[in-house]
Amino acid sequence: MNKFVSFVIPCYRSAKMIGKVVAQLDAAMKQIPDYRYEIILVNDCSPDDTFEVIRRLCKQRTDLCGVNLARNFGQHAALMAGLGYAHGEVVVCLDDDGQTPADEVGKLLSKIEEGYDVVYAKYAHKQHSGFRNFGSRINELMTRVMLGKPKELYLSSYFAARRFVVDEILRYTNPYPYVIGLVLRTTKNIANVEVAHRERESGVSGYTFGKLLGLWFNGFTAFSIKPLRVATAMGCMTACAGFLYGIYTVIKKLVIPDVPIGFSALMAALVFIGGMIMLMLGLIGEYIGRIYISLNNSPQYVIRECINEQSYRNDIGSE
Repeated sequence: MNKFVSFVIPCYRSAKMIGKVVAQLDAAMKQIPDYRYEIILVNDCSPDDTFEVIRRLCKQRTDLCGVNLARNFGQHAALMAGLGYAHGEVVVCLDDDGQTPADEVGKLLSKIEEGYDVVYAKYAHKQHSGFRNFGSRINELMTRVMLGKPKELYLSSYFAARRFVVDEILRYTNPYPYVIGLVLRTTKNIANVEVAHRERESGVSGYTFGKLLGLWFNGFTAFSIKPLRVATAMGCMTACAGFLYGIYTVIKKLVIPDVPIGFSALMAALVFIGGMIMLMLGLIGEYIGRIYISLNNSPQYVIRECINEQSYRNDIGSE
Protein backbone atom coordinates (compact mmCIF):
# COMPACT_ATOMS: atom_id res chain seq x y z
CA MET A 1 0.00 0.00 0.00
CA ASN A 2 1.23 3.49 -0.85
CA LYS A 3 2.26 5.76 1.98
CA PHE A 4 -0.22 8.39 3.04
CA VAL A 5 0.68 12.07 3.47
CA SER A 6 -1.49 14.88 4.82
CA PHE A 7 -1.11 18.52 3.82
CA VAL A 8 -2.22 21.12 6.36
CA ILE A 9 -2.63 24.70 5.11
CA PRO A 10 -3.78 27.57 7.40
CA CYS A 11 -5.65 30.11 5.29
CA TYR A 12 -6.12 33.84 5.85
CA ARG A 13 -6.96 36.37 3.12
CA SER A 14 -6.04 33.78 0.49
CA ALA A 15 -9.16 33.59 -1.67
CA LYS A 16 -7.13 34.38 -4.79
CA MET A 17 -4.24 32.01 -4.05
CA ILE A 18 -5.49 28.90 -2.28
CA GLY A 19 -6.81 27.30 -5.47
CA LYS A 20 -3.40 27.72 -7.11
CA VAL A 21 -1.64 26.21 -4.10
CA VAL A 22 -3.93 23.15 -4.19
CA ALA A 23 -3.33 22.78 -7.93
CA GLN A 24 0.45 22.93 -7.35
CA LEU A 25 0.18 20.19 -4.73
CA ASP A 26 -1.88 18.03 -7.10
CA ALA A 27 0.71 18.45 -9.86
CA ALA A 28 3.60 17.72 -7.49
CA MET A 29 2.01 14.57 -6.06
CA LYS A 30 1.41 13.17 -9.55
CA GLN A 31 5.20 13.02 -9.83
CA ILE A 32 5.42 10.99 -6.59
CA PRO A 33 3.28 7.90 -7.18
CA ASP A 34 4.47 6.25 -3.95
CA TYR A 35 2.20 8.52 -1.91
CA ARG A 36 -1.53 8.95 -1.50
CA TYR A 37 -2.54 12.27 0.01
CA GLU A 38 -5.20 14.46 1.54
CA ILE A 39 -5.37 18.24 1.93
CA ILE A 40 -6.76 20.03 5.00
CA LEU A 41 -7.52 23.73 4.52
CA VAL A 42 -8.12 25.69 7.74
CA ASN A 43 -9.79 29.07 7.37
CA ASP A 44 -8.66 31.26 10.29
CA CYS A 45 -11.82 33.41 10.13
CA SER A 46 -10.56 35.30 7.10
CA PRO A 47 -12.49 38.54 6.41
CA ASP A 48 -12.62 37.86 2.67
CA ASP A 49 -14.38 34.96 0.90
CA THR A 50 -11.58 32.46 1.54
CA PHE A 51 -13.92 29.88 3.03
CA GLU A 52 -16.32 30.15 0.11
CA VAL A 53 -13.43 29.27 -2.18
CA ILE A 54 -12.56 26.34 0.12
CA ARG A 55 -16.21 25.24 0.05
CA ARG A 56 -16.19 25.18 -3.76
CA LEU A 57 -12.96 23.17 -3.81
CA CYS A 58 -14.38 20.65 -1.35
CA LYS A 59 -17.47 20.11 -3.50
CA GLN A 60 -15.26 18.98 -6.38
CA ARG A 61 -13.42 16.23 -4.48
CA THR A 62 -13.51 14.11 -1.35
CA ASP A 63 -9.81 14.08 -0.51
CA LEU A 64 -9.96 17.72 0.57
CA CYS A 65 -11.25 18.81 3.98
CA GLY A 66 -12.27 22.38 4.80
CA VAL A 67 -12.24 23.63 8.41
CA ASN A 68 -13.72 27.01 9.33
CA LEU A 69 -12.70 28.56 12.68
CA ALA A 70 -15.22 30.66 14.59
CA ARG A 71 -12.80 33.58 15.04
CA ASN A 72 -9.22 34.48 14.24
CA PHE A 73 -7.02 32.36 16.53
CA GLY A 74 -3.70 32.81 14.73
CA GLN A 75 -1.57 30.68 12.44
CA HIS A 76 -0.31 28.23 15.06
CA ALA A 77 -3.79 27.57 16.45
CA ALA A 78 -5.01 27.00 12.89
CA LEU A 79 -2.15 24.54 12.39
CA MET A 80 -3.20 22.68 15.53
CA ALA A 81 -6.77 22.49 14.22
CA GLY A 82 -5.57 21.10 10.90
CA LEU A 83 -3.23 18.59 12.53
CA GLY A 84 -6.20 17.25 14.46
CA TYR A 85 -7.83 16.24 11.16
CA ALA A 86 -4.66 14.88 9.53
CA HIS A 87 -4.39 11.09 9.16
CA GLY A 88 -1.16 10.74 7.19
CA GLU A 89 1.95 8.82 8.16
CA VAL A 90 3.72 12.07 7.24
CA VAL A 91 2.18 15.53 7.67
CA VAL A 92 3.36 18.50 5.63
CA CYS A 93 2.49 22.04 6.71
CA LEU A 94 2.80 24.97 4.32
CA ASP A 95 1.51 28.50 3.74
CA ASP A 96 -1.47 29.60 1.69
CA ASP A 97 0.19 32.50 -0.16
CA GLY A 98 2.16 30.53 -2.74
CA GLN A 99 5.52 31.71 -1.41
CA THR A 100 6.30 28.26 -0.03
CA PRO A 101 6.84 26.14 -3.17
CA ALA A 102 4.23 23.39 -3.02
CA ASP A 103 5.72 21.77 -6.11
CA GLU A 104 8.97 21.09 -4.23
CA VAL A 105 7.33 18.96 -1.56
CA GLY A 106 9.16 15.92 -2.95
CA LYS A 107 12.40 17.27 -1.47
CA LEU A 108 10.91 17.27 2.03
CA LEU A 109 9.43 13.79 1.64
CA SER A 110 12.73 12.41 0.30
CA LYS A 111 14.57 13.80 3.32
CA ILE A 112 11.99 12.22 5.64
CA GLU A 113 12.68 8.89 3.91
CA GLU A 114 16.33 9.23 4.95
CA GLY A 115 15.24 8.71 8.54
CA TYR A 116 14.68 12.21 9.89
CA ASP A 117 11.71 12.91 12.14
CA VAL A 118 11.12 16.49 10.96
CA VAL A 119 12.37 18.32 7.86
CA TYR A 120 12.18 22.11 7.49
CA ALA A 121 12.41 23.95 4.20
CA LYS A 122 15.35 26.35 4.05
CA TYR A 123 15.32 29.43 1.85
CA ALA A 124 18.56 30.79 0.43
CA HIS A 125 16.84 34.05 -0.53
CA LYS A 126 13.58 34.97 1.18
CA GLN A 127 11.14 37.15 -0.74
CA HIS A 128 9.48 38.64 2.34
CA SER A 129 9.34 42.32 3.16
CA GLY A 130 12.05 43.88 5.32
CA PHE A 131 9.67 43.89 8.29
CA ARG A 132 8.94 40.16 7.97
CA ASN A 133 12.64 39.36 7.56
CA PHE A 134 13.41 41.36 10.70
CA GLY A 135 10.68 39.47 12.56
CA SER A 136 12.10 36.16 11.34
CA ARG A 137 15.57 37.07 12.61
CA ILE A 138 14.18 37.99 16.03
CA ASN A 139 12.20 34.75 16.11
CA GLU A 140 15.31 32.77 15.16
CA LEU A 141 17.29 34.41 17.98
CA MET A 142 14.48 33.77 20.46
CA THR A 143 14.19 30.07 19.60
CA ARG A 144 17.96 29.63 19.79
CA VAL A 145 18.37 31.37 23.16
CA MET A 146 15.12 30.39 24.86
CA LEU A 147 14.27 27.01 23.32
CA GLY A 148 17.72 25.58 22.63
CA LYS A 149 17.44 25.46 18.84
CA PRO A 150 20.74 24.46 17.21
CA LYS A 151 22.36 27.46 15.54
CA GLU A 152 22.70 25.70 12.19
CA LEU A 153 19.02 24.63 12.07
CA TYR A 154 16.77 26.82 9.91
CA LEU A 155 13.10 26.97 10.93
CA SER A 156 10.24 27.93 8.63
CA SER A 157 6.50 27.49 8.21
CA TYR A 158 7.09 24.83 5.51
CA PHE A 159 7.95 21.49 7.11
CA ALA A 160 7.22 17.77 7.11
CA ALA A 161 6.87 15.65 10.25
CA ARG A 162 6.39 11.98 11.02
CA ARG A 163 3.18 10.71 12.60
CA PHE A 164 4.57 10.24 16.11
CA VAL A 165 5.77 13.88 16.15
CA VAL A 166 2.30 15.11 15.17
CA ASP A 167 0.68 12.91 17.82
CA GLU A 168 3.00 14.38 20.45
CA ILE A 169 2.22 17.92 19.29
CA LEU A 170 -1.50 17.22 19.60
CA ARG A 171 -1.05 16.22 23.24
CA TYR A 172 -0.61 19.94 23.95
CA THR A 173 -4.11 21.23 24.74
CA ASN A 174 -3.35 24.57 26.41
CA PRO A 175 -4.09 27.89 24.70
CA TYR A 176 -1.35 29.85 22.89
CA PRO A 177 0.23 26.93 21.02
CA TYR A 178 3.67 27.42 19.48
CA VAL A 179 4.31 24.62 17.00
CA ILE A 180 8.06 25.24 16.71
CA GLY A 181 8.46 24.85 20.47
CA LEU A 182 6.38 21.66 20.41
CA VAL A 183 8.57 20.21 17.66
CA LEU A 184 11.83 21.12 19.40
CA ARG A 185 10.75 19.50 22.66
CA THR A 186 9.69 16.32 20.84
CA THR A 187 12.78 15.48 18.78
CA LYS A 188 16.26 16.67 17.84
CA ASN A 189 16.39 14.48 14.73
CA ILE A 190 15.63 17.44 12.46
CA ALA A 191 17.08 18.35 9.07
CA ASN A 192 16.87 21.12 6.49
CA VAL A 193 16.37 20.91 2.75
CA GLU A 194 16.83 23.92 0.49
CA VAL A 195 13.91 25.10 -1.63
CA ALA A 196 13.14 28.28 -3.55
CA HIS A 197 11.13 31.06 -1.92
CA ARG A 198 8.78 32.92 -4.23
CA GLU A 199 7.48 36.45 -4.28
CA ARG A 200 3.94 36.99 -3.04
CA GLU A 201 1.54 37.14 -5.99
CA SER A 202 -1.41 38.60 -4.13
CA GLY A 203 -2.19 40.39 -0.87
CA VAL A 204 0.06 41.20 2.06
CA SER A 205 1.32 39.28 5.07
CA GLY A 206 -1.20 38.81 7.88
CA TYR A 207 1.54 39.24 10.49
CA THR A 208 1.43 42.68 12.09
CA PHE A 209 3.93 43.83 14.71
CA GLY A 210 1.42 42.99 17.43
CA LYS A 211 0.95 39.44 16.13
CA LEU A 212 4.71 38.89 15.86
CA LEU A 213 5.16 40.17 19.41
CA GLY A 214 2.45 37.82 20.61
CA LEU A 215 4.13 34.93 18.79
CA TRP A 216 7.46 35.65 20.51
CA PHE A 217 5.75 35.79 23.91
CA ASN A 218 4.06 32.45 23.16
CA GLY A 219 7.43 30.92 22.38
CA PHE A 220 9.32 31.73 25.53
CA THR A 221 6.50 31.83 28.10
CA ALA A 222 5.03 28.46 27.05
CA PHE A 223 8.25 26.47 26.71
CA SER A 224 11.00 28.18 28.71
CA ILE A 225 11.62 29.60 32.19
CA LYS A 226 14.87 31.27 31.14
CA PRO A 227 13.32 34.77 31.27
CA LEU A 228 12.52 34.20 34.95
CA ARG A 229 16.07 33.03 35.58
CA VAL A 230 17.40 36.10 33.76
CA ALA A 231 15.17 38.25 35.98
CA THR A 232 16.58 36.54 39.07
CA ALA A 233 20.15 37.04 37.87
CA MET A 234 19.58 40.69 37.03
CA GLY A 235 17.95 41.24 40.43
CA CYS A 236 20.98 39.73 42.15
CA MET A 237 23.40 41.83 40.09
CA THR A 238 21.43 45.02 40.77
CA ALA A 239 21.31 44.28 44.50
CA CYS A 240 25.07 43.60 44.58
CA ALA A 241 25.78 46.78 42.63
CA GLY A 242 23.62 48.79 45.04
CA PHE A 243 25.35 47.26 48.07
CA LEU A 244 28.82 47.95 46.68
CA TYR A 245 27.85 51.50 45.75
CA GLY A 246 26.55 52.02 49.30
CA ILE A 247 29.87 50.89 50.76
CA TYR A 248 31.69 53.17 48.31
CA THR A 249 29.51 56.13 49.36
CA VAL A 250 30.17 55.54 53.09
CA ILE A 251 33.94 55.20 52.59
CA LYS A 252 34.01 58.29 50.37
CA LYS A 253 32.13 60.30 53.01
CA LEU A 254 34.56 59.16 55.73
CA VAL A 255 37.61 59.96 53.63
CA ILE A 256 36.28 63.26 52.24
CA PRO A 257 33.75 64.66 54.75
CA ASP A 258 32.91 67.70 52.62
CA VAL A 259 31.83 65.71 49.55
CA PRO A 260 28.18 66.56 48.66
CA ILE A 261 25.63 63.79 48.42
CA GLY A 262 24.42 63.57 44.79
CA PHE A 263 20.67 63.98 44.32
CA SER A 264 20.88 63.26 40.58
CA ALA A 265 22.78 60.01 41.11
CA LEU A 266 20.23 58.95 43.72
CA MET A 267 17.27 59.66 41.40
CA ALA A 268 18.96 57.89 38.49
CA ALA A 269 19.51 54.82 40.65
CA LEU A 270 15.90 54.89 41.88
CA VAL A 271 14.48 55.23 38.35
CA PHE A 272 16.70 52.40 37.05
CA ILE A 273 15.88 50.03 39.88
CA GLY A 274 12.18 50.95 39.78
CA GLY A 275 12.06 50.31 36.04
CA MET A 276 13.76 46.94 36.44
CA ILE A 277 11.31 45.95 39.17
CA MET A 278 8.30 46.88 37.02
CA LEU A 279 9.76 45.00 34.05
CA MET A 280 10.31 41.84 36.06
CA LEU A 281 6.89 42.07 37.71
CA GLY A 282 5.32 42.40 34.25
CA LEU A 283 7.20 39.32 33.08
CA ILE A 284 6.08 37.32 36.10
CA GLY A 285 2.53 38.60 35.54
CA GLU A 286 2.67 37.33 31.95
CA TYR A 287 3.47 33.82 33.17
CA ILE A 288 0.80 33.95 35.87
CA GLY A 289 -1.78 35.27 33.42
CA ARG A 290 -1.15 32.43 31.00
CA ILE A 291 -1.40 29.91 33.83
CA TYR A 292 -4.75 31.46 34.81
CA ILE A 293 -6.06 31.29 31.24
CA SER A 294 -4.93 27.66 30.95
CA LEU A 295 -6.70 26.74 34.20
CA ASN A 296 -9.89 28.27 32.78
CA ASN A 297 -9.65 25.82 29.85
CA SER A 298 -9.52 28.56 27.24
CA PRO A 299 -9.68 26.79 23.84
CA GLN A 300 -6.87 26.76 21.31
CA TYR A 301 -9.49 27.17 18.60
CA VAL A 302 -13.24 26.80 18.01
CA ILE A 303 -14.49 25.12 14.84
CA ARG A 304 -17.61 26.60 13.31
CA GLU A 305 -17.89 24.21 10.38
CA CYS A 306 -16.08 21.30 8.77
CA ILE A 307 -16.64 20.21 5.17
CA ASN A 308 -16.00 16.71 3.80
CA GLU A 309 -14.82 15.33 7.14
CA GLN A 310 -16.87 12.13 6.95
CA SER A 311 -16.46 11.71 3.17
CA TYR A 312 -12.69 11.61 3.11
CA ARG A 313 -12.54 9.55 6.30
CA ASN A 314 -14.64 6.91 4.55
CA ASP A 315 -12.35 7.09 1.53
CA ILE A 316 -9.30 6.63 3.71
CA GLY A 317 -10.84 3.68 5.49
CA SER A 318 -11.81 1.95 2.26
CA GLU A 319 -8.22 2.18 1.00
